[in-house]
Amino acid sequence: MNEFLLGILGSLAASAILLALGLLRGARPLWWLVAACSRYTGTGLGRVYRHQSSAEHDLARDLRRARWVKVLAGRGNVLTREVFSSVWSAEPSPQSVQVLLPDPDPREDSWLDRRCQEVSRFDPGFTRGLLSSQVRTNIDYLAQVTQARDGIELRTFNLPNNCRVIATDRAAYLTFYSASAHGRNSPCVYARAPGILYTAALRQFDATWTDATPALPPPLP
Repeated sequence: MNEFLLGILGSLAASAILLALGLLRGARPLWWLVAACSRYTGTGLGRVYRHQSSAEHDLARDLRRARWVKVLAGRGNVLTREVFSSVWSAEPSPQSVQVLLPDPDPREDSWLDRRCQEVSRFDPGFTRGLLSSQVRTNIDYLAQVTQARDGIELRTFNLPNNCRVIATDRAAYLTFYSASAHGRNSPCVYARAPGILYTAALRQFDATWTDATPALPPPLP
């Protein structure tokens, strides 16, 4: 009798484990579980994306609803893609957009050159100066955008940047750069406001913004 009961309990336990694994294989059930746990921990963690590129659809939706946007990026290519089209459009668009990009022409040791050396270990196309050239192109792009709409500020910095932050008044998307992968292939987390992760993302942005150098004329009043 005991063996029979143990057999039934074992089968039920195995079925429960398989069901849980089956649910967790799908992205949205996993997000629901993560979000439920975050309510009790106060982290605000809502979703986890295996790759940064997988978050672009949701990011574009949040940008369309944003009252303000803050971007701290290691290169800034995302600013020129479709995901940011609603931000640069005349109407409707966020009231304020602040962008931080690495300084492509620093006087001292360049973080971009150090990142190039790091990336070149797994991508031989990343030679010294390539990232700086790409950042200059993105700065030129933003300079043109500011001629079409107001409320955009761009500053540059020369500090180690190991994550990308895109924050709005509702949430933040944080990508933690890997030493062995491009940013687009690195993990990205979605943090709701309010929450520990959201607050940390804004503090990281604000601290960098304070000591950064204006790269465009100030926005019109």
